[in-house]
Formats: sequence, C-alpha cells, structure tokens
Amino acid sequence: MTILAAILAVALVGLLALLAARERSRHAPRLSTPSPARVVFPFTSAVVSQRGLDAAIRLARVDGSTLVPVFLAVVPMHLPLDTPLPLQCDGALPLLEAIEHRAVRSGVAVDSRIERGRSYRHALREMLGHETFDTVVVTAADDGAAGLSPGDVSWLLENVPGEIIVIRPGEDIPVTEPSRRPARPLLQAAKR
Repeated sequence: MTILAAILAVALVGLLALLAARERSRHAPRLSTPSPARVVFPFTSAVVSQRGLDAAIRLARVDGSTLVPVFLAVVPMHLPLDTPLPLQCDGALPLLEAIEHRAVRSGVAVDSRIERGRSYRHALREMLGHETFDTVVVTAADDGAAGLSPGDVSWLLENVPGEIIVIRPGEDIPVTEPSRRPARPLLQAAKR
C-alpha cells in the first residue's frame, strides 16, 4: 500500500511538473531563427523613437521577420568614407544593443547594422543597395525629434521599392540601455 501511494505521488508530481513546463513555454517568447523576411529600422542619433521601435518590433513579430536596426552614420566630406567614427559609434553601439535586447525579449530575431554615408539619404541609399528587405519603418523628425527629415522620407517614398511605414514622432522617451547596466537614458550617456 505504501509503495502504491509513493508511485502515485511521484506520478502526480511528474504530471504537475509537465503541466507547469508546458504553461511556461506557452507564455515565453520564442526566438525565431533569422527569417528571409526583413524589417529595416533606420535611426540617426543616440535616441530612438519609442513609438517607432515598438512598431518595428510588433511588425517583425507578427510577420515572423528579422528586425534589422540600422544606425545611419554621417561621414564629413573632408574625410574618406571608410574613416572610423568613434564618437558616433560610441553612441550607436549601446543603442543597438538595447534594441537587440528588447527585440529578443519579444521573440524577434535581430541583425544589427551601422551604415555610413555623406548624409542620411546617402547612407540609406548605400544600405538599400546591398540589403534585402520587405518593409522599412522610419520615424519622421519633427521639432528636433530624432528621425529622418521630411525630405529624406519623401526620397524614400519616391525611390525605394517595397513597403515603407512612416511613424509620426510623439512624446517619446529614449530607449534605455540593457538592464545589466545602470538604467539611464542613452541621451544622457551620449552626452558624457
């Protein structure tokens, strides 16, 4: 009788553990492998529109696409195009890492890039020349907000094939660095 009770107890514990594991896996985000479908999210400064990033991540998650955040670095005309840009990259790399962490927590595969050009439009042209994508999600700049100028957005709409989603800037907060570091807005980190 004792042996039968012990077997039943072990079976019950095993069944409860199986049900708990199944419930956890259903609620945990699933990181998909990189997909051939890609959502490009270009940005231009050490802050990113919260609204634009959320839209890009949601779209990539729903479509099962890979998110491609791209920092657009401007190289001054008096320097060669392949000149290292340590100040710009010091602001961009923590932000790319923060975007990557947020996307991975949402179950979206990420393939980050830094693209250089003489202007944001030139960097966009360079990126789009060698990058395959289905959708481009951009934030329009307005009243000093980070994003692309109306002229650059217009150029995208006229010259880039595929779906282009333009997000209107709002009262957005900067994306913060990953949680293993002290939480502070990247805008403050870039001013150091």
